[in-house]
Amino acid sequence: MKTFARLYSAIDSTTKSNSKVAFMENYFRVASPADAAWAAFFLRGGKLRAPFPSRLLCKWAADIAGIPAWLFEECYESVGDLAETVALLLPEGDDPVSDTEDLSSWVINRLVPLRNQSGEEQRNSMAESWSRLSTAERFVWNKLVTGSFRVGVSEGLVNRAIAAASGVDATVIAHRLAGNWQPSASAWMKVIQLDIADATASQPYPSCLAHPLDGEPHELGAIEDWVIEYKWDGIRAQVIRREGLGHIWSRGGELLTERFPEIVAQASAWPDGTVVDGEILAWREGPLPFADLQHRITRKSPAKKVLQTIPARLVAFDLLEWQGHDLRSQPLRHRLDTLQLISAYQSERLTPKTWEEAEQLRMSARERMSEGLMLKAANGKYGVGRVRGLWWKWKLKPFSADAVLVYAQRGHGRRASLYTDYTFAVWDGDQLVPFAKAYSGLTDVEIRAVDSFIRRNTIEKFGPVSTVKPELVFEIAFDGIQLSSRHKSGIAVRFPRMARWRTDKKPADADTLANVRALLPEGSTK
Repeated sequence: MKTFARLYSAIDSTTKSNSKVAFMENYFRVASPADAAWAAFFLRGGKLRAPFPSRLLCKWAADIAGIPAWLFEECYESVGDLAETVALLLPEGDDPVSDTEDLSSWVINRLVPLRNQSGEEQRNSMAESWSRLSTAERFVWNKLVTGSFRVGVSEGLVNRAIAAASGVDATVIAHRLAGNWQPSASAWMKVIQLDIADATASQPYPSCLAHPLDGEPHELGAIEDWVIEYKWDGIRAQVIRREGLGHIWSRGGELLTERFPEIVAQASAWPDGTVVDGEILAWREGPLPFADLQHRITRKSPAKKVLQTIPARLVAFDLLEWQGHDLRSQPLRHRLDTLQLISAYQSERLTPKTWEEAEQLRMSARERMSEGLMLKAANGKYGVGRVRGLWWKWKLKPFSADAVLVYAQRGHGRRASLYTDYTFAVWDGDQLVPFAKAYSGLTDVEIRAVDSFIRRNTIEKFGPVSTVKPELVFEIAFDGIQLSSRHKSGIAVRFPRMARWRTDKKPADADTLANVRALLPEGSTK
């Protein structure tokens, strides 16, 4: 437990991905198989269901700390994180945990049994656990117990660390940990075994990524040297057909096979040794908004009704492997010619004669539910990661609206003591109607200034949410908009973020709901 808590602190102390990978690699090299298994489970986002309501945790901690409930609530309000509040308030114990009591023993012997204990047994067990741990260790333990553990690493970074420690390729590690993987010592040994025969059939290729086009397109040279197609707003995926089986991998290394059975069925007609790169979209007589696709993403095994109401389609735009031969070093135009041989819906290749015509296509992209255009070097190979000069994404400028800050919540992690999560509203008559939530886009200096304003201008509180005096105006940028019956405004926006703090505007200058709804795609019922 001490070692895992130290790993958490090390990861949380840096923003550098390589440093985080190095910390985890060192941990996995020396951890016992059971300990490594549970660490990988939690670091990759796995959770155990909380064994009791958080209100009981608050009560037990307040009782042990010898403070009244109201004072505990005040401390919680100030700290902004329950696990940290409890860790800070409790006194140090006199029987510290030893280095030999690793993470797995605490999970198996303490955390898992909590679910089947009585209320009194749970309280005594938590009190005894708290008495054995330091403040930093208690913080991590509380996070694990409440199911709120998270640290700034992605599944991909964890896979890289395990790969570096074991010598097994990271894509193989991702495959072995995919799905409903259950941590145990024996399961871990299967993850890190060097015999990779079990995973080679499903192994994807590293993805080629695009750079944003930051100049003028004519600077790229003759338009004939570029393959131009729409940039779709879906899930980037590789669909693999090998040894009679189909597999679907997301760009982030997540196995999506069970979530899109219709795409697996489509791939069953491909010859063995075929790997297609493309975009998965919700599709019914054309692409549907990303919000519809999200209903599919959240279902690991979608029901028949979901498959019927939100069908998915792979829009293929590259061929990486054909009949077992790696095509990535071939020119793109050759790969696309071979792609014509398989039965798949292929991304439309646009043929503007000039960059001016291409600009016109880009400006009309939203009518096709597209984010803009992709420009790919026709004679370019398939790169690994972002290789400047191969692929460019020429996106449309985002939508934007000026809105008023009306609600605020504290953030998480390093931002737990600051108000950083905001709700913004626009005018509907003489009422402000919330339409978007955002937490990114401001500098640290601006965040502290907004936090100070919120503390001085909170009107009332509803749990963690503070109602703020409506005085601050921000330009909110977003990439898409659609109708939504779940929101009071009747709309939902995609990727909202704060483009800038409009200190030059007063609340009365903010946009109206009618203006925002005017941005809806043609054909929407406004």
